[in-house]
Amino acid sequence: MTKKRKAIRIIVSLLIVVISLFFLQRLLVPKYVDDIIEGAFIKEFYDEENKDFNLIFLGDCEVYENFSPQVLWDEYGINSYIRGSADQYIWQSYYLLEDTLRYTKPEAVVFNVLSMQFDESQREAYNRMSLEGMEWSSAKVKAILASMKEDEHFLDYVFPILRYHSRWSELNEGDIRYMFDTKRVSNNGYYMRVDTRPAKDVPVGRPLNDYSFGENAWKYLDMMRELCEKENIELILIKAPSLYPYWYEEYEKQIDDYAEKYNLRYYNFLELGDETKINYDTDTYDGGLHMNLKGATKLSEYFGRILSEDVGLTNLRGDAELERIWDENRAEYEADKEAQYQLYGIKEGT
Repeated sequence: MTKKRKAIRIIVSLLIVVISLFFLQRLLVPKYVDDIIEGAFIKEFYDEENKDFNLIFLGDCEVYENFSPQVLWDEYGINSYIRGSADQYIWQSYYLLEDTLRYTKPEAVVFNVLSMQFDESQREAYNRMSLEGMEWSSAKVKAILASMKEDEHFLDYVFPILRYHSRWSELNEGDIRYMFDTKRVSNNGYYMRVDTRPAKDVPVGRPLNDYSFGENAWKYLDMMRELCEKENIELILIKAPSLYPYWYEEYEKQIDDYAEKYNLRYYNFLELGDETKINYDTDTYDGGLHMNLKGATKLSEYFGRILSEDVGLTNLRGDAELERIWDENRAEYEADKEAQYQLYGIKEGT
């Protein structure tokens, strides 16, 4: 056998191995479409036809389950997207902001402050749901390095098959169906639920030894603020009206002081119940942790008025391209709403 033929055989063999590993990786990585769909939210941003948003939300479930971009558009012409993920830590929010600025420069960024209570990552699973969906860039690399726990490895993010090689027993039909193209599971990052479970017996916060936010959390809040100042973007801090995890008065004072020091707008919706008209008997689907569609609609209508009248975000209705996109979004939004009503056996309006 000639050297040329040997070289060709080696190259072909390597290609077969690489292609096989690629298909195996696509099969084994979680698809986040039929069960824990929160892991798909970050990736969906890149599929947007027009990413020129004038408002970006950052944070955990307290943003992606409590605010509706469709309502913000319909009522106020605000073109928004929620870059949220489960237990999104503030360093992840910061690098997601860096990543987002590669595509658009919004007029304002809204950051939910609940994650300030964490100074380091708590669970690898939440890291994965926030980071795996990011497109590769310097922001993603930095986000991984900032998030990894001691037993995690950077190469496992580069080659997810190293992490999921033993996932054979968990495979289902969806892993095959969505190997290369997953279905949409959010509405501009919003996770819709229409069912209701009233807030009852909400646990009271247990006393803590130390209520101070950590040095790492403050560092990334400073970085977020400084990046927004550099890009002439208004940073708005919020605390969503979720009753649990408990938001301590000591937490509130730290954020109040920070907002005052740097002249930032801060809205604690836990304290604005009369204004938002949130009813925890009818407007939450899980006992007060997150809003259902009724609650998210009320909250979005109220906050949208603030964003429009006080912050002065541009009303983009009249832009032909955006009107077309949001008309399509609305059709999907209404279809998702109807599917949810059928799923939970609810009549619209009840």
